[in-house]
Amino acid sequence: MLDERLIAEELMDDPALDPETYHAVLHDLAKVNTVTLARLPTLGFLERAVGDREAFSLLDVGFGDGDMLRSIARWADKHGKVVRLVGIDLNPRSKDAAAARTPADTPIEYRTGDYADLAGEGFDCVVSSLVAHHMTRAQLVVFLRFMDAEAKAGWFVNDLHRHGFAYYGYPLLSRIAGWHPIVRHDGRMSIARSYRPEEWPPLLAEAGVRSAKVERVFPFRLCVEKLQ
Repeated sequence: MLDERLIAEELMDDPALDPETYHAVLHDLAKVNTVTLARLPTLGFLERAVGDREAFSLLDVGFGDGDMLRSIARWADKHGKVVRLVGIDLNPRSKDAAAARTPADTPIEYRTGDYADLAGEGFDCVVSSLVAHHMTRAQLVVFLRFMDAEAKAGWFVNDLHRHGFAYYGYPLLSRIAGWHPIVRHDGRMSIARSYRPEEWPPLLAEAGVRSAKVERVFPFRLCVEKLQ
């Protein structure tokens, strides 16, 4: 059943979901990211893209709970870098959820709206995590073009790998961990909605992106990187 991407809406994308439940789901998704070492590939990209720069700016598209941006802020502080971190998310409830878990002195600005409205703001890096599989093919192609045009140093897509072991093993992991029922349901669906390595090159070609690297990262992450 995983030969083709699943085309379906996840429960967490329901606009009628109440804020309290939505916040609980985002918080548990952040726990999933911790357990699955999801932030490490993005931090590795930053080391390659930013290098010895003393300062850089970054846009995170679809920030959710804000856990990726907080991790980047800690990484930048550890390495003595001055940063401008901006997150954009279509769901206005994400802003409240992320802000509630972010110390006031953290250099992160959470915004609500369409990432396309931020064109021309001059970001060094553009990243996303667990966002690509929520997009239609046409939306993803447009997003790739945006990143390629806007990211001066490089961009990074951190997403899932549509793999049988992950698909059938996730329900057990999520049940043992006691994550929210929506996270248990949507997590498996997200795996089915994600891409396989061989499906990315045609997407990149359609977007006109050259020299991007598609890489499988343990456990069951599929990342796409472009250094400018």
